[in-house]
Amino acid sequence: MTKSYQVAILGATGAVGTELLELLAERNFPLADLKLLASPRSAGRTMHFRGEDLPVEPVGSSSFDNVDIVLASAGGSISKTWAPIAVAAGAVVIDNSSAFRMNPQVPLVVPEVNPQAAAAHRGIIANPNCTTILMAVAVWPLHQVRTVKRIVAATYQSASGAGARAIEEVKNQAQAILAGEEPTTDIFPYPLAFNLFPHNSPLTDSGYCEEEMKMVNETRKIFGTMDLRITATCVRVPVLRAHSEAINLEFEAPMSVGEAKKILSQAPGVKVVEDWHANYFPMPVDATGKDEVLVGRIRQDISHPCGLEIWLCGDQIRKGAALNALQIAELLVEKNLLQPAAAVGSIS
Repeated sequence: MTKSYQVAILGATGAVGTELLELLAERNFPLADLKLLASPRSAGRTMHFRGEDLPVEPVGSSSFDNVDIVLASAGGSISKTWAPIAVAAGAVVIDNSSAFRMNPQVPLVVPEVNPQAAAAHRGIIANPNCTTILMAVAVWPLHQVRTVKRIVAATYQSASGAGARAIEEVKNQAQAILAGEEPTTDIFPYPLAFNLFPHNSPLTDSGYCEEEMKMVNETRKIFGTMDLRITATCVRVPVLRAHSEAINLEFEAPMSVGEAKKILSQAPGVKVVEDWHANYFPMPVDATGKDEVLVGRIRQDISHPCGLEIWLCGDQIRKGAALNALQIAELLVEKNLLQPAAAVGSIS
């Protein structure tokens, strides 16, 4: 008899929480019970799941009693408050915020890349940033065959990375501009419709924004290579959903386009999309709603004999957030890893 599990979604009414609900049904996760948790202002709502309406409950001190797995996607401050309480109640927390990603006591996991890291959890496992996940899925299989020495990434990030309200803001801005009116802003600092700008996360002393440094630091941790040379430029673009990335790779020795394409064609979580005659490569509209990271336009870097260029698109709400978290939960269940590998202590 297949064991089933008590699962709670923290942040159930947000974009990622809604996607998690769909994925739990779609992937037939072995649920005994599902609890939907959110802020008090969302309490009282219902959400549809497997033919019934489930109530949304306000998160509280007893919310995690008898819960096996918490899928958290409610923001860093919420996770810092409630994740330790959930762990103390006996749950494993898979956290989608940045709260614990760089904590040395917390595994940072992309199941296609470093599933073994999940075994070392002490009650919390971190889900990486969306751009990091998409890049890691595409680059790791190549790195396994020929070591990558340097990564130069440029991202083209959709409005949905800032949530459902950001999508509506861009739609409203587009309508206003087309009507000859001045667009208004709330979520973003500047109008995004018919525009683009460097990622609006806070700038660090290095001149890189926090989003760019997430790609740098998280990729190093996931790959287990803390001296990996990596740089990134992250840009917000007027796309509703799914992120795109242009990745330049420098290997320790040359890798041919044919070899790279063969490796990526067989890599888990990757779908190669290329039609050179039609100049057709991955696009956000094709990646939206898809599980795979779409990779294409694989070409030799003409400026470096050991360089390769790839282009990718991925649904950052799905694989970049909800799906990756659920895959971690599936991994814990499959490998019987719900019990912490070490005594659970204070994770700050």
